Amino acid sequence: MRVLIADDHDLVRESIATVLIAEGNCEAATAGSLFEALEIVQKEGTFDLILLDYNMPGMCGLVGLQSMIAVNNTKPVALISGTTTKILAEEAISLGAAGFVPKTLGAKSMICAARFMVSGEIYAPFNFMRKTDDNSNHSLTDREHEVLQGICRGQSNKEIGNDCQLGEATIKLHAKTLSRKLGAKNRTHAAMIARDLNLV
Repeated sequence: MRVLIADDHDLVRESIATVLIAEGNCEAATAGSLFEALEIVQKEGTFDLILLDYNMPGMCGLVGLQSMIAVNNTKPVALISGTTTKILAEEAISLGAAGFVPKTLGAKSMICAARFMVSGEIYAPFNFMRKTDDNSNHSLTDREHEVLQGICRGQSNKEIGNDCQLGEATIKLHAKTLSRKLGAKNRTHAAMIARDLNLV
């Protein structure tokens, strides 16, 4: 099974490749951008499975997914992401993606997902797909957007409070609320989600 993992985070793509090679009996190639991935496929031929990071350079949303599907000659191409929504995953699948694979997936599950998609099936984690997107970015208040922007700039609650002319405790409360709405585990995760959803 030949797999291509394309992700702009070195650690992520190398970790996935290591798991697939060591435990999945796969040959794995890696790329740091969509352009590099397309080049590899054009030079080396199609892969049994290609995993594309949704938010890496060159993707332009789901346009990059469609480009790779066309180049890989109907063989499975799936999205991988640390943060995304059920709606986005469904849209990707409707456009021909072989599935959606969270970067947080365990080693055994990652291998099972890869084999499942190579066999022609569509993979999407059940618990993820049954979630609702009611708490999506669209429900953030203007103040929460301001706080989120501060978080993405790496500011402390005190610094954000100074900018917004609010107390540190109030900013902390806004940060907690917006993290819950975005499904974020912490401030760093909230910033990642904001980047993936183009909120800031």
